This record gives sequence, structure tokens and C-alpha cells, in this order.
Amino acid sequence: MSVPAPAVLIVDDDEAIRRMLAAVLTKEGCAVAEAADGMDATEAFRRRHADVVLMDIRMPRMNGLDAMKAILAVDRGAAVILMTAFAEVGTAVKAMRDGAFDYVIKPFDIEEIRVLVRRAVEIRAMRADIVSLRRELSERYGAEGILTDNPRMMELRATVAKVARSNATVLIQGESGTGKELVAAAVHYGSPRATGPFVKVNCAAIPEGLLESEFFGHEKGAFTGAVGRRRGRFEQAEHGTLFLDEIGEISTGLQVKLLRVLQEREFERVGGAAPMKTDVRIVAATNRDLESMVKAGTFRQDLFFRLNVVTLKTIPLRERPEDIRLLAGHYLERFAAQNDVVIRGFDPAAMDCMVVYPWPGNVRELANAVERAVVMSTSSMILPEDLPDSVRAERSPLAAAGVESVAELDGVEIGRPLRELVGEFETRVIRAALAHNGGNRARTAIALGISRRALLYKLQEYGLGSKEGAE
Repeated sequence: MSVPAPAVLIVDDDEAIRRMLAAVLTKEGCAVAEAADGMDATEAFRRRHADVVLMDIRMPRMNGLDAMKAILAVDRGAAVILMTAFAEVGTAVKAMRDGAFDYVIKPFDIEEIRVLVRRAVEIRAMRADIVSLRRELSERYGAEGILTDNPRMMELRATVAKVARSNATVLIQGESGTGKELVAAAVHYGSPRATGPFVKVNCAAIPEGLLESEFFGHEKGAFTGAVGRRRGRFEQAEHGTLFLDEIGEISTGLQVKLLRVLQEREFERVGGAAPMKTDVRIVAATNRDLESMVKAGTFRQDLFFRLNVVTLKTIPLRERPEDIRLLAGHYLERFAAQNDVVIRGFDPAAMDCMVVYPWPGNVRELANAVERAVVMSTSSMILPEDLPDSVRAERSPLAAAGVESVAELDGVEIGRPLRELVGEFETRVIRAALAHNGGNRARTAIALGISRRALLYKLQEYGLGSKEGAE
């Protein structure tokens, strides 16, 4: 598919200049339109947006500065290059602060015009690519990107989508590996700040002495080794979202400085004196109990309240067993593509091991286990021997009931009614499965390959009361 020619609007009350520039830029492959003053330029731009506007400042009816404001109100991404006399350079420089792309001084060099227009077109195209990429990221990492079949997780996903549209500070709590970073990304990419940066800081991974500089940056010579000025994460995240992972690990001294940023929206670089304003949304996460830390005096209560505007709690994988098959399939597809192998799926015995395993490392451990299985696999299916030892060691409910295979049923007493024999066997297996899964009926139903409704029916049919399992 051919790329459309860059659209350039030339605005000058001098017809000779317009024709000369139009001839030059047409040879450059641009689609050129002309206007004699600012008012005509504004009307022409509304009819058809231009990538670049090359415009004189002094014109009748509407000058170039007023026309630039009107054009940028229609399309903030348009590149406006002002043409000015030497005496008006100060005005042109001020106009750049108001949104002009650049300026040239009359009489100008034609090559300078060519270079400026090329650069403006390239930067506009690059910005369009960035917007497209961020839109794609929003679709991929927004709330809909949280894969789940679990009702509680679906409720969390809906809450994330709602919270994302606000500018509220968010605190994400949950065990390690439960997807706190994924939730933070969904908050960012589902928000009006999605076009801004999403900057992540793992507070537990950075030495305490360097964390302040990491947050706020530093001036040259602020400390030994500070050989130049450095922008901190708050500056990098300007107009976007700053994700502070493991927020419970920061020192009380840094907590005070972080509180000031949240309250006053300003900070100083290390070694600096001038306060800097910041426009950043804070999303924090922790696997620690901050309320207990507040009571113990290791986490400031005022900072906790500032962070705890909206709380989102991720759910351990052991409490959402219906997601194991879904997530395992998702990671299998990803890692098979990354390793350029063809694997159709999981052998039933391998999936049985995965379903009954409690996953103490949660989704992160599941992803690692599937990646290992893909690397170790020598067949078109993931087999039990491809899984980590800890996962493979888990026995199925049938094995836990003392029946290693259906073949062991050969030779059973045939003088009894079949329904009675089946009921006895099902009772034995269901009891073992419940015990194996700590009485959790949802996990037990998945391990047995039946619906939760069917399991509840069996419990009632065989007189396995409430003591046999829990919701």
C-alpha cells in the first residue's frame, strides 16, 4: 500500500513566495495547498488537515500567530513553521513555546526549508506511530487483557476498568506472582494518561542509598559518582503513570519525601534547590500488610492514607483454579511461538498435575513451569515429565484414593449392584479429592473434571455433608 504524500499548507500574502515554495516542495513529493492570509489558512486547514504549515507572521486580516493558535486548536499535532523577519525573532521564539515547530528568518535559504519540512514530516509520522503503538498497548494491557474465568477476578477486572478512567492514586495488594504489575498496566493503559509513559520502579531491587536519586534524579556533583545531571523516575513519568512496586520496602525517610510529592505535587532533585512540579499518577503495589506496618511504626500512616485512595486486591492462583487451564494454554501459545516449536497442547496427565498443584508462586510460577515444559518437550504434547519436579509430584485425586489406574477395578465383586459399586468408588474418589484440595469445592470440581454444580449434587447424593468441603 502506497504511503500518502505529506500535506503542506503554505501561507503568505506574497504570491511570488507562495509559488516558489510550492514548486520546491512539490518536487520534494509533497501535496501542496496555498492560502493568502491567516483567515484563509484556518478555513483551508479545517477543510483538509495538513501535516506541515509553512506560514508568515505578518499578514492582513489574521496574522500568523493567531492563525497558528486556531490551527493547533484543530490539530495539536500539526507542525507549524513560521517565517519571520529578523526583527521578529523574539516573537517567533515565544511562538515556539506556544506550540510552533520551528521558524526561519527571511530571506531564507531554500535548502533550510527543505530540511525543516522533511524533519517536521518525519517527527509527525513518528508521533503517529507512537500513538498507534500506545493504542495497541492499551488494547493488549488494558483490563480486557486480564485473562480469567473466575467470578472474583472478573469483578476485579471490571473495577480496574472503572478506576482507570479516574486520576485517583491506586494501591494494589496481593501475594507475589499474582499479577500486580499486570493490574497496574491495565490501570495506566485504560486511562486518559495512556498516551503518556508507564514507568516502573521495583523499590525492593534498588539499594536504599540510591532510591531517592532513582525517584527524583540528581544534580551534577550531588554525591560521589554524580558526574552529570540525571532525570529521576518522576520526571520520566511526566503526564503518565509511575508504578511503585514493593512500596512497603522504602525507608521512613523516603516515605516523608514521597508523601510531600503526593500532597504538593512537587519535588527537588538530590543536590538541587529549585522545586519541580510534577503531573504523575501514582500506582503502588505491595505483598506486605501495610496496615500492620503502620501499627508497628515502620510505615507512615499519613502516607498509607494517601496511597490507599483506591485498593485493588489480586487473587492467589490457588483460589482461582478454573484459570489454570486458561492461563496454561495462553503461556503455551506464547512460549511455543518464542521458541519456534509446534506443541498442540497438554497431555491429560500433565494437565491433571497442573490442576491439583497449589502454585505457591502463583501465575508467575505457572508461566515459568510452562516455559520450562516447552523447552524440555520432545513431542507434540506437554507430558508430565516435561513439568518441574514439584508440579509433577502432585498426585491426581484418583491416585490419592489409592487407584493408580482403571485396570485396578478388574476383579471387583460382581455380585453387588453396579450402581452401588459406582457410588462406593465415586465416594472414595470425591473424599480423597476434597482432602487433597483442602476442602475447596471449586478446585475439587476442576480436578475431577466436573462442574461445581455436579459436585454439589454428588455430595448430596452420597451424603457427604458440609464437613466434607467448603465453598
